[in-house]
Amino acid sequence: MTLTQLLIGTALAATALSAVGTSAQVAQVAQVATAAELADVAERAESIDLDAISDRAMLSTRPPASWQTDDPADSLYRRAREQLNRGDYETAAKSFARIPAEFPRSVYAGDALYWEGYAHYSIGGSAHLRSALRALDAQRSRYARASTRGDADALAVRVRGALAQLGDGAAAQSVTAAASADARPCANGRRDDDDDDERIAAMNALLQMNAENAMPILRTVLARRDACSVSLRKKAVFLVSQKRTAETEDILLDVVRSDPVADIRKTGVFWLGQVRSERAALALEQLLKGSPSDELREAAVQALMQQNSSRGNAAVRAIAEDDRAPEHLREQAVFWLGQKQSSENATFLRELFDKLGTKSGGASDGVRQKILFSLSQMRGQGNDKWLMQIAADPKHSVETRKQAIFSAGQTRVETAELIALYSKLTDRELKGQLIWVLSEKRDPAAVDRLLEIAKRDPDPAMRKKAIFWLGQSRDPRVKQFLVDIING
Repeated sequence: MTLTQLLIGTALAATALSAVGTSAQVAQVAQVATAAELADVAERAESIDLDAISDRAMLSTRPPASWQTDDPADSLYRRAREQLNRGDYETAAKSFARIPAEFPRSVYAGDALYWEGYAHYSIGGSAHLRSALRALDAQRSRYARASTRGDADALAVRVRGALAQLGDGAAAQSVTAAASADARPCANGRRDDDDDDERIAAMNALLQMNAENAMPILRTVLARRDACSVSLRKKAVFLVSQKRTAETEDILLDVVRSDPVADIRKTGVFWLGQVRSERAALALEQLLKGSPSDELREAAVQALMQQNSSRGNAAVRAIAEDDRAPEHLREQAVFWLGQKQSSENATFLRELFDKLGTKSGGASDGVRQKILFSLSQMRGQGNDKWLMQIAADPKHSVETRKQAIFSAGQTRVETAELIALYSKLTDRELKGQLIWVLSEKRDPAAVDRLLEIAKRDPDPAMRKKAIFWLGQSRDPRVKQFLVDIING
């Protein structure tokens, strides 16, 4: 994974987690219902890795290995488990159904009803979905202490969501009631972010409904203001963004303007960026220019760049240039411009760097540093040579030149060019930075130069620094060199 991929992945993962309100263990953007819907979401949010998402992520999907070999149903359970795991759902459903029917007192009987239901759900279609509900209802009434009871309740909501999509009015009414339930106290001090909450499962089921039925429910959820509806509102924002209607942008904008929770407002901005329409772009541009919230303006920068529109790109460039804008906002603009690799963006950032001057300690110092870093992430475009020129130019501050040396090391600049730069430097800090960058190169030429510095550099501090970083190398020559020093 490249440094660029790591940074983009980290930024987007953080935004996506905030967007849907799932646990910190799920670094994805939503629980979606089918492979077709997953492809649709990925197409509209292509900058985010959605490959690992499925609506089954909150459910048990693989039966545990058998654990009671002397149980009369043990062999049948093992056979059913094998059938389910290889995707033979029809046969697995029949096998699991036999366990409570033939061995009602088996330790496997209660959970077998869940796995029967799950197998039917995996097949789909009205008949199998109704069979799934019958199995889950039987577990609820006969085996209330089964280990899969919580999963069964969540699965039942999803089954009804699938039935609603097929036109089952009663199922649709059940899903609607669960998603729109009145606020209830957060019992026992629990947070309102429990992935096993049936209400969240009901919200996931809304993704399967058509927009005409789902949007009124989502508007109702988003109108709530009780503390225990926060996770529901986060989920609702995502779902609204996936239902492309004439009111999608208006609903998301209302969230951004009026929801009392800052994270939900940021979530609204993020998903507004995935609605790639002219209205959404205009709304984000206005938000970037006029919002009193710096957090929302930063979110608008990212959202505009995710739209991949010339309008959004121009708006973000304008913020990067605006010396009246907060420095951290300008830095965000520079960062996201650097993630959209183009010769135009590279030229813009280099020209902006020149406009900001050369003195350190000014209000634009952080912006200059961010420009150097962003250019290092844009492969090609002549940035490697430009960074080396900045590193060698004494008119720039030491901090700026150190950043340029580091950034050049992240590009494809040849080791020979870095080696040649060392002899041109006179400042200790710059030399020390270059020694570290050479140690990161991990090639024989870099090791040769570090050995030379360690042996013959007139500055003892540089010799020590080179010895230290050579200690990180696996080159066999380094081991012998260190032994020779120790032995004197």
